[in-house]
Amino acid sequence: MSKKYGICGLCFHSPGCGVVVHFDEQGKIDRLEPDPDAPVGSILCPIADSAKEVIYSERRLKHPLKRVGPKGTHEFERISWDEAFDIIVSKFNELKEKYGPETVGFYAGTGSYERAFKDIYKLKGSEIYLASSVLFPFGSPNTFGVGAPCYTSLGVLAPKLTMGCLHIDMFSDVDNSDLILVWGTDPSTSTPPEMFERLKKASEEGAEIIVIDPRKTKAAELEGSEWITIRPGSDGALALGLCHILIRDNLYDEEFVEDWTLGFDEFSDYVKDFTPEYVSELTGIDENTIERLAESIADAEGASYIMYTGLEYTKSGVQNIRAVMVLWALAGQLDVEGGRCFLRRENTIPLATSRQIKTPGFDKSIGKDKFPVYALYCGGEPHASLLPKSVIDGLPYKIRSLFVLGASLITSWPNPNLWRKALRELEFLVTTDLQLTQDAAYADIVLPATTAFEQESYCYYGCSLRLREKMIEPVGEGRPSYHILAELAKRLGYGHLYPQNQEELLEYILSGSGFTVEELMKADKNVLKNCDTEMEYRKWEKGLLRSDGKPGFETPSGKFEIKSTVLEKYGYDGLPKYKESDETSVSNPKLFKRYPLVLGTGPFKPDMKSCLRAIPSFIEKYPYPAVEINESDAKDRGIEMGDTVAIKTARGSVTMRAYVTDKIMQGFVYAPVGGGGPIGTDEWKQANVNILTDFEQFDEISGFPVYKTLLCQVKKKKRKRRGVAAQDPSLGCVG
Repeated sequence: MSKKYGICGLCFHSPGCGVVVHFDEQGKIDRLEPDPDAPVGSILCPIADSAKEVIYSERRLKHPLKRVGPKGTHEFERISWDEAFDIIVSKFNELKEKYGPETVGFYAGTGSYERAFKDIYKLKGSEIYLASSVLFPFGSPNTFGVGAPCYTSLGVLAPKLTMGCLHIDMFSDVDNSDLILVWGTDPSTSTPPEMFERLKKASEEGAEIIVIDPRKTKAAELEGSEWITIRPGSDGALALGLCHILIRDNLYDEEFVEDWTLGFDEFSDYVKDFTPEYVSELTGIDENTIERLAESIADAEGASYIMYTGLEYTKSGVQNIRAVMVLWALAGQLDVEGGRCFLRRENTIPLATSRQIKTPGFDKSIGKDKFPVYALYCGGEPHASLLPKSVIDGLPYKIRSLFVLGASLITSWPNPNLWRKALRELEFLVTTDLQLTQDAAYADIVLPATTAFEQESYCYYGCSLRLREKMIEPVGEGRPSYHILAELAKRLGYGHLYPQNQEELLEYILSGSGFTVEELMKADKNVLKNCDTEMEYRKWEKGLLRSDGKPGFETPSGKFEIKSTVLEKYGYDGLPKYKESDETSVSNPKLFKRYPLVLGTGPFKPDMKSCLRAIPSFIEKYPYPAVEINESDAKDRGIEMGDTVAIKTARGSVTMRAYVTDKIMQGFVYAPVGGGGPIGTDEWKQANVNILTDFEQFDEISGFPVYKTLLCQVKKKKRKRRGVAAQDPSLGCVG
């Protein structure tokens, strides 16, 4: 057996974990192990153990396919790449000529955003990389991305609106924190998993860790940790209540407030109503705990937080996150040792952006006048939630063709039947992935993608950049997503706008970095570094946050905007106000009587949504989808571990097995996403949790669906349905 140093190529959630790749006697990848000397290489997530199964899965797509069966089936015939591109280009041009270029759209999902794809196809002017410009030169402004239901609230909107930076421009200094809040996320299942290792070390060294979550994650089991359960969706109210206490007791940073904030007086008036008593009623957290938590954050010698999607998926997700950011600033825990800090801009390798392409016009897209703040920070990207109305109802006009790359719309968005109807309605659909998706049942052409082990590229870590070497040749005729789009652009007549090979790609991306391709090739492990500038704190005082070098923040006012001027400009409330979601025990007590449990949905980690359902080791460990339910709730319903249960909401019912546990709060259940696709066990195929979620409930700023705070009921299944109802009139009056 041989080995090679490289970068993990399984998921694109992380910057790119350093690995040692071991090969078998046939030259196939056999296993991975960490490479501690490489960027993000100290530890690998459990998915890495399945590398061989993922890469060489029997369910891998190995050749381009063309539909031969009716829509709704996975009946295809093998064709060549040339034939596939000829069909795609011909159909796109036909629709352009007949209806206009804007009737052809593009959707990029989680499975697409390998680093080169993100940088080269990023929309000009966008703060995020989750959509593609490949159809802009064609004339279509209708490009969509997975940022519409994920990450953008936390990663872009909340920090840009408040501080003028991105989530990735900051870090939590957990290595020096006395207090760490783990709020609405589970770092033990994150990719990369390095943060949880740092959290464990912090715990061992005496840091106080407080986990705010309806589920008892592994972080809550660390020595000295405290688990605070919270009514799902009420996190914004808790943050505002903590701010109330800081202001009431004069525990806030008065100098910062006076010199560097906008909107404090109005905010102070607003949070007067968020008394410990009121917040306790909203959150279910007792008043003493709320008081103690506020004091702990203010008094800590360095308090930081780890936070992710738990706060995004409510009616006021963006504002919830902004409220937490305001809390940290008021408490004097912003950009101090052990706090929530800004990165030094000097410690970056600037990547080229000159070839990024601007939208042909947001006003020409189906997103005109919809979700304007989302579009502002996403380069004029229309919101993907608008697709069904366009395709089905022609509002404001019909999207007639869609190219879906590395995504599964039917299993990832609420109301799968609506998305099925939309995909069936399309005149032409292309899907690209490692395996067949449920979307592919409506595709005219299916293209085989590769893992990142099968391509050349690079990975970017902020202050360092590493060459991604190809570890193996593509399986079958698979092609990297980047090169599929580069070839598509070439055949549509504008391939020169995008680098067409690795040499051109690297020369371009490093063109403004101060480094050369030659230096990259000669560097140890092909890693370029620019990480030597020492840390400084309270950077707003020193002109280290603004591009013009002036003191302050990179916001329109130059201040930390408690009251966002951008939000007000676009007709939203400028203050981070709390809004109860439409479907809760507080906002809809009548519905709560019928559906007395709160439903949260999300990944069943370690997992990559629906991507591992064909992997034997995953199916062996998780042969069926299981809904987590509290022991007391299960007992009240006569449910035991492993029982088949029906999860019901006002929209429908899904069958899963019960996972009875004391590690979830009473009144809350958690169901996994990723079911409803064409692969995996029958139980997984039939369990699309988004049958339960609601397409009409969303955050008005980000457009994010409300995935975490819906009302449901769970009941034990009495019998297994045998199939379609037998419509038999022969029984007469007896029937």
